[in-house]
Amino acid sequence: MTTAAARGSGALVLHQARFDLQGFLRNRQSRFFTLILPLLFLVIFVSVFGNNTVGPQGVKASTYYVPGLAALAIIAASFVNLVISVTMLREEGILKRRRATPVPAWVLIAGRTLMTVGVSLTTMTVLILVGRFAYGVHLQAHTIPGIVFTAVVGSVTFCVLAYAFSTFISNEDAAQPMVQAVMLPLYFISGVFIPAVNLPSWLRHVAEVFPVQHLADGLHHAFDPATTGVGIVWSDIGVLALWCAIGVVVALRRFSWLPKSA
Repeated sequence: MTTAAARGSGALVLHQARFDLQGFLRNRQSRFFTLILPLLFLVIFVSVFGNNTVGPQGVKASTYYVPGLAALAIIAASFVNLVISVTMLREEGILKRRRATPVPAWVLIAGRTLMTVGVSLTTMTVLILVGRFAYGVHLQAHTIPGIVFTAVVGSVTFCVLAYAFSTFISNEDAAQPMVQAVMLPLYFISGVFIPAVNLPSWLRHVAEVFPVQHLADGLHHAFDPATTGVGIVWSDIGVLALWCAIGVVVALRRFSWLPKSA
């Protein structure tokens, strides 16, 4: 690909990302569940359960909640909203019409993914700032690269999984119930809301199979005051990358631009 072609493709992706961002910002439900709900959870959890030390590291509760809820925010933007949106666009025939335009299919997918990663990082940043100034959550400067890297890998992974998971949903009415039925149990057993050490061992083993725990663990590690280095847990990154590869295979085999009801 020539430099001019690469520049043209990049401009197309950015244009598509801006278009998708405008659609996201106009959707009040998406804005609430992606941007506001994690902040509400932080306020509610600290208000109800206090800010005493929790977990094996003995950190303040707010220091535990912020990275866990950051993982929730990333998943909400990258997986939950994307599954629901892709299913709706497919079943209403919008994906079919977009596919018929001169814009390459990969640009549509790359633009949506770029927008989703940007929203994930923005939400996580707001959550960290609120935690810092409202609850005194301290983040070591040398672990910031680890947080950003883990968040980007996690966001891309859950975007890919969203495209893959949407292929198993037959209509738009089933999208939200199916997503919540899968994600809510994983949130509770993966250390997003409560430390995993408080769970039975068999539930911890189940959680270790899925990517939610590895995203949450990677972010928790970066917030741990005892962490040295850049704060990247490569074993967690490896599991996320494996799930990303699985998602790519499933999406390539099953993804359709046509309504399933057609």
